[in-house]
Amino acid sequence: MTAFKKYFPITKQCTYLNTPASGLLPSPVLEYRQEHDLDFFVMGSAIKDNRGTALTAIREKVGILFSCAPNRVALVPNFSYGFNTLLEGVPSSKKVLLLENDYPSVNWPFESRDFEISYAQIDGNLEKNIASAFAKAQPDIFAFSVIQYINGIKIDFDFLKQLKETYPDTLFFADATQYFGIEAFDFDTSAIDVMGGSCYKWMNAGYGNGIFLFKASVAEKVFPKTTGFNSLQGKYKAEEGSFLGRFEPGHQDTLNYGSLGVAIDIINEFGITAIEQHIKILSEKARTAFTERGLLEEAVVQRTSHSSIFNLKGDEALVNRLKNQNIVSILRGDGVRVGFHYFNTEDDLEQLLAVL
Repeated sequence: MTAFKKYFPITKQCTYLNTPASGLLPSPVLEYRQEHDLDFFVMGSAIKDNRGTALTAIREKVGILFSCAPNRVALVPNFSYGFNTLLEGVPSSKKVLLLENDYPSVNWPFESRDFEISYAQIDGNLEKNIASAFAKAQPDIFAFSVIQYINGIKIDFDFLKQLKETYPDTLFFADATQYFGIEAFDFDTSAIDVMGGSCYKWMNAGYGNGIFLFKASVAEKVFPKTTGFNSLQGKYKAEEGSFLGRFEPGHQDTLNYGSLGVAIDIINEFGITAIEQHIKILSEKARTAFTERGLLEEAVVQRTSHSSIFNLKGDEALVNRLKNQNIVSILRGDGVRVGFHYFNTEDDLEQLLAVL
């Protein structure tokens, strides 16, 4: 979408394909942040007088975007904070299924506690591997990334619904850091019980903000102990012991959460459905071109559908060669990782292919 580029001046200077590592800062978010801190500089504590109203509005924007009631939306500084808070409320006697070599912030919190853990392999048969692992381990919790950070393999949501029907008592915990912001998603009709993510990547909201979405039943099964004065502050946390309040015990930064609100406004300006269509079309063209050139691992080639993240066969020399042509990528796993977002165009893909 060329219209998006007006908000990202850096895309006039380079071909930015590094969103899986870090999203960009849109100009409206920058303007908000500058105005916010100028007001703080001039007004002092008066800027915080409407903090509750502002945070409520942001929480409601998140809820509308992802189809989750705002009283089940937590505003957290990042995924890891929210996820570890969640796990502190889970008894260590629970059996957990993870994906082998999933993102460390998903697996390490479980592995550092005393859970009984089993693993499913990430490859072209991901869903079959998960189904087999479920049948064998009968897990109480299944935790996973929606999109794999190294190679972009995306789990099938329809498969998750079928799995949930077979194992209704298993809690599904999902990391959506590489997913939030790339397509329309209805949380309440999904199979996922808890979905969280940092918003500095595909949401382009800057650093220091993240979100967690919960099904209502989770509060009856998970009991975090975290609490603080802010646990009772706000429209949706009025009662003592509020589940939502467990994830928001301390003061909340209106600079960072306000940035998230503006980033959502940008998404709404163009429409999440239009964004989804653009990313899918561009990613399919990229996948076809990469496959023809033999640049993708077989596991990705085998998949029926894929995300907009790709790991290309190459090394640091390729990263440097791309950098010399003003193409921003990064070395991840055994190759060079690139990603296509709403501000990327076919011209960006063609520039990459010309170097490859």
